[in-house]
Amino acid sequence: MKHSTFIFVFVWLLLGVAACTPTARPQSVSEIAPAIITVYKSPTCGCCGGWIEYVESHGYRVRVEQITDVTTIKNRYQIPAELQSCHTSLVGGYVVEGHVPVEALAQLLAERPSVKGIAVPGMPIGAPGMEQPGVAAEPYDVLTFDEMGNTAVFSSHNQ
Repeated sequence: MKHSTFIFVFVWLLLGVAACTPTARPQSVSEIAPAIITVYKSPTCGCCGGWIEYVESHGYRVRVEQITDVTTIKNRYQIPAELQSCHTSLVGGYVVEGHVPVEALAQLLAERPSVKGIAVPGMPIGAPGMEQPGVAAEPYDVLTFDEMGNTAVFSSHNQ
């Protein structure tokens, strides 16, 4: 084999190996860009807007779907009645119901537990988007729920 042919083959092999070698790249969507949250809400709900502003201020991107009957979304995603709140969101393959704090969202997306979603039932005063000046924040829990409707405390806030 001629020297120039040998060099050509050697360089060609090196390039082929380099192309097949994994390079440092992001391991998750959250390393590429903040998670996108789709929020289903009534056009007339103001506290939902407060929660949307709150999650956006923490780097999440939000796509809002205005719907007049939010119960259709809650039924579609089988959110137990006792966990329901004013808006329903989808992020990273999970259902997020109500005024969930970003700490719980980040924990959910980082740990990826085997649950259908998380929820803050009702609309507790002091939850993100439910703050009221001069009114003490209520303690509340973020709950997980699964396909069978089983719940567990995921995190506690304003304790």
